[in-house]
Amino acid sequence: MATTATTTLAGAATPTPAIPKLTLYTNHGCPWAHRVHIALRELGLSYDEVIIDLDRPREEWFYKINPRGIVPAMRYSNGQIDEVITESAIIAQFLADAHPSHLVPASNDSPAAALFRVRINFFVDTYFTRVNPLMWACILGAPDKQKREEKAADFAKAVEKDIEPLLSDAAPYFGGSEKLTLAEVQIASFILRVFDFADDIIFPKSVVEPLRQLPNFSKWAAACTSHESVLYIWDKEVRVQRVRDRLEMAKKIAGKKYAGQYE
Repeated sequence: MATTATTTLAGAATPTPAIPKLTLYTNHGCPWAHRVHIALRELGLSYDEVIIDLDRPREEWFYKINPRGIVPAMRYSNGQIDEVITESAIIAQFLADAHPSHLVPASNDSPAAALFRVRINFFVDTYFTRVNPLMWACILGAPDKQKREEKAADFAKAVEKDIEPLLSDAAPYFGGSEKLTLAEVQIASFILRVFDFADDIIFPKSVVEPLRQLPNFSKWAAACTSHESVLYIWDKEVRVQRVRDRLEMAKKIAGKKYAGQYE
């Protein structure tokens, strides 16, 4: 089941003269799809939005849009191309390249521009290979409070070791930028969830204080999680309750499977 709406954005950058028609297949609860919303907002691009219900089997029409059946997917049409693009990081990169802005410099601007793109890619890769898995392990893979606290501590230590040094020149955004960059587009939705889900039900509250003690990360995270382009689709109360409900349901299902072994 899907619902459709049109969103017109007044973003921070001027759209290119050939304004494309965009249709974004998304779900506001998905942090991966959230990336694309941030990019669109920053680029000032209007789009049609189709909300995909992730709690139901995908309908056949959506598999024709994206055979993988996942969000986000985006149809991009500007009179010259008419293409469906999938995978959040690829969509965000495409939008940033197709619509030059403050998010990322063109690689042929200068050697320094190409190097800055490399730095962004390394930063994003570091977060998603070294840090983000520990967040999900804490939420989904820890059966009791003590284990959850241990995994939350591991998450904070990974941020300190791998992310804090890469933010030494944040001002307040990556690489000394005063505006969001592609680094924030790719990561901010996950940082937002770390702090907003730290309620001792989804994610241990104990993770917050160590993160706030990191001078580079804390400044950067505060800027990310307060930025309008990050927040405009975010309803904290709705999302927190939604995840709590899903975790409770998962526990019940797991309990039934466990009990069934002894029937």
